Amino acid sequence: MTDPTGVETMPLAPGLLPGASEPGALLDGATDLFGLFADVSGDDLEAWRAIRGIAPEVLPRLTDCWDRAEYPTDLIGRLGELDLLVDGLDIPGHRRLSPLGAGLVNMEASRLDGSVGTMIGVQGGLALRSIVLHGSDAQKARWVEPLVTGAEFGAFALTEPDHGSDSVSLETVARRDGDAWVIRGQKRWIGNGAGGHVSVVWARVDDESDPALHGQVSGFLVEQHLPGYEAEVIGGKVSLRAIHQAHIRLDDVRVPLDARLPGARSFRDTSAVLFATRAGVAWGALGHAIACYEAALEHARTRVQFGRPLAKSQHVQVRLASMLQGLTAMALYCRRIADLETAGRLEPEQASLAKVHNTRTARIIAADARDLLGGNGILLENHVIRHMADLEALHTYEGTETMQSLIVGRRITGTGAFV
Repeated sequence: MTDPTGVETMPLAPGLLPGASEPGALLDGATDLFGLFADVSGDDLEAWRAIRGIAPEVLPRLTDCWDRAEYPTDLIGRLGELDLLVDGLDIPGHRRLSPLGAGLVNMEASRLDGSVGTMIGVQGGLALRSIVLHGSDAQKARWVEPLVTGAEFGAFALTEPDHGSDSVSLETVARRDGDAWVIRGQKRWIGNGAGGHVSVVWARVDDESDPALHGQVSGFLVEQHLPGYEAEVIGGKVSLRAIHQAHIRLDDVRVPLDARLPGARSFRDTSAVLFATRAGVAWGALGHAIACYEAALEHARTRVQFGRPLAKSQHVQVRLASMLQGLTAMALYCRRIADLETAGRLEPEQASLAKVHNTRTARIIAADARDLLGGNGILLENHVIRHMADLEALHTYEGTETMQSLIVGRRITGTGAFV
């Protein structure tokens, strides 16, 4: 059989033809050659279909926003309307996704645009998860529904100007002062930290009346309108340009005692939130890689040089096959960590291995796709350069390649090498 350009093709595996099944229509056999996601069904499939379905609606606008570094915050509400901010959390009245379904939503969001993936990661994966895991009943009653519907925006304020990889050494302090906490410090690279509604601020507790908590790290719900909370959008970014990150200054911000997350009593509790989102980053990297690979494949099929489509070149076919090898390995990592999480057996080192492998491999695929597109590869209208730039942020946040590798290295050698 031949495609419209006259390129000879082989039929795809049964059940993987676009349109032959709903998962196949969302990710065809030229991309999911092993059919790793062909069995998705139920709420997971509905959520996957929903996030894929908004692509024609929002992609042209996102490209423009990325170009102008504008944050289309109304998209958070649109994602909430489609119940796509749950990130696998058990929230009454909302869709409950399996780890596989939550991963596919993260994948598809980044396949669309990295900023959309980050919107879900910040709003659902970090801010909402912190409250669901560690909040009081009253805190959940106040914030869960507005955050999961996208009616209000939440931030997760952990990273500081001088503490990224060593965030356990954070210097922000929450001091007990009578019937209030007084918070002082700075945070940096905080999505939704400016122009939002609430920030989950992680700070070291100064409260000698509670020896078990004194000196430990805890989370505090800080409404962004409070006096002393100042946030400035970070400019000059060349990655994730359709979402804003903020530099936050907390100058003796007073919050009531019940603003502390009661379930957050040490950095171990902070890590529980980060561990859950690390797997999401591996899925996001897969989405970016799929977008780049598919753009390269389409270009090879339709671009005619020297009187024939590029896809007729042996060299191009070998490069595309090599990209698919990396893509399939990434998908295998993602499917396995989803299965492990479903069984309750996913360990931090496994999530770290998946994160570092997938962001590293996605960067290689993106660079190869950009090269295959030639000069057209640097145009935003062809999308690859946008994904390539956004992957640089993914490669760094939620733990750099070095830190993830050291976490794995500690596991396999039995010796820590962080210091």
